[in-house]
Amino acid sequence: MAKKINEEVVSHDDHEHHVENFWTKYVFSMDHKMIGKQFLITGMLMGVLGVFMSMLFRLQLAWPNEKFVILESILGKWAPEGQMDPNIYLALVTIHGTIMVFFVLTAGLSGTFSNLLIPLQIGARDMASGFLNMLSYWFFAASSVVMVVSLFVETGPASGGWTVYPPLSALPQAMPGSGAGMTLWLVSMTLFIAGSLLGSLNYIVTIINLRTKGMSMDRLPLTIWAFFVTAILGVLSFPVLLSAALLLMFDRLLGTSFYLSDIMVAGELLHNEGGSPVLYEHLFWFLGHPEVYIILLPALGITSEVIATNSRKPIFGYRAMIGSILAIAFLSFIVWGHHMFITGMNPFLGSVFTFTTLLIAIPSAVKAFNYITTLWKGNIQFTPAMLFSIGLVSTFVAGGLTGIILGDSALDINVHDTYFVVAHFHIVMGLSAIFGMFAGVYHWFPKMYRRMMNKTMGYFHFWLTFISAYGVFFPMHFTGLAGLPRRYYSNAEFPMFDELQDINVIITMFAIFGGIAQLIFLFNFFYSMWRGPVAPKNPWRSNTLEWTTEVEHIHGNWKGEIPTVHRWPYDYSKPGHDDDFVPQSIPRLKNEPGH
Repeated sequence: MAKKINEEVVSHDDHEHHVENFWTKYVFSMDHKMIGKQFLITGMLMGVLGVFMSMLFRLQLAWPNEKFVILESILGKWAPEGQMDPNIYLALVTIHGTIMVFFVLTAGLSGTFSNLLIPLQIGARDMASGFLNMLSYWFFAASSVVMVVSLFVETGPASGGWTVYPPLSALPQAMPGSGAGMTLWLVSMTLFIAGSLLGSLNYIVTIINLRTKGMSMDRLPLTIWAFFVTAILGVLSFPVLLSAALLLMFDRLLGTSFYLSDIMVAGELLHNEGGSPVLYEHLFWFLGHPEVYIILLPALGITSEVIATNSRKPIFGYRAMIGSILAIAFLSFIVWGHHMFITGMNPFLGSVFTFTTLLIAIPSAVKAFNYITTLWKGNIQFTPAMLFSIGLVSTFVAGGLTGIILGDSALDINVHDTYFVVAHFHIVMGLSAIFGMFAGVYHWFPKMYRRMMNKTMGYFHFWLTFISAYGVFFPMHFTGLAGLPRRYYSNAEFPMFDELQDINVIITMFAIFGGIAQLIFLFNFFYSMWRGPVAPKNPWRSNTLEWTTEVEHIHGNWKGEIPTVHRWPYDYSKPGHDDDFVPQSIPRLKNEPGH
């Protein structure tokens, strides 16, 4: 009986069982491959917006007293005579941070690659629930629209920093950006969280329940392990941000006092008492630090796959890599206090958070060493994806080292809220995640669009991005150590920072240079989608299951039976085999050792 049902399922998936029109294929699709592409394209559009915003406020920082016609033409009343208004500066910084962290990196990595790769790499026809999967994208799309709409509110978008700390965010009268723009920000984040939770639950259930025959947990590619643990992190931490946002809405709209106490605005004493803005900080950063790894872990998983494939070597320390992912996930929940050393935190509690923060450096170092050891004496193929993966290892190590300084309460107090912090998190989280995302796009583009991207343009894109990224964020460490505060519209009032102004100009030039470099990628991406050379079935000679599917996309991924897995995904350059790769679906030879 069971055999008969299985045959029916296979034959059901073996052919197109319904005719698809434009709307069901491209818009309200339930096919995980299409939903992955929807996330990617939306994330890229939001990325263009986020990067453009950073260009605008970098102009302000480099030449604070200059007038730019371009600013007036773009910002209108917020840049009278080409001089940026301080309120819109804060708003640009806020929305840039929000868009890049949530709408580009979270959606671009988890949304795109979890959707694309989980069913393909575990040997499943699709996600556990195609409908929930579609809903998760449309919640994300709706939240993106609301966030973009908030830019056009008369009083201006949210401007309390991407962390939106109360009381600025809790009192509509505090500043222009605390009005309708702030409310729309909260609505957008609520929709985003709903979409993220739906997606994460779907990923977890799919990985646990829908693995093909022979695909045990210790044969899963490290990409899948990373997506699995990321989804668990999302399910455990995003509801806490939702609760923080809901309480903030109550304070704003219903007159409650969760975050407000004994506060005066414009000489008027408000009735609020009993709340604490520090409560919001605790709730926000309880999500905020796992969020760093919700962004980073998928990038590290992608890197594991790309480095092993292009080194033509098994990944070094497979179980140690899984252990490090699990250790990072666990420790990420008990380090949030290092963002709050200057809130008046008890020094003993500060020392606890310092200890846990330094502890998380160990599994992170395990990953870095394992990548370097995998590269060691490998037959390295320098594809664009490989270059971005090596770039990720570089930024992950460089940014991680400064994290040790910020994780120590005695040192952090001196550089907190300076450009040192901006430099640290942009290198370790921003750049590493972006590099991981680019590596994933270059590596799996043939799987998504059945064509190859241009390799030469890929090389140009990497080197220009890599040089400009370090050109922007490396000097910031030194301006931060000199005491230059972040979020300041102009430092003209502080003569002691005058000598740092030239560095600000250099940083801005590199930022514009890096922004222009992304145009190469965008052209390469969209041109190759239509005009690139047709991709072979397995262009990178890789072992994982997604390369056993047909080049032509079909509902259900495989024609006929799903392949059975006989080995782990990293049998590269294995003695006794003719090729330097052995796909997971190839049965083991007699007396062959292996997973």
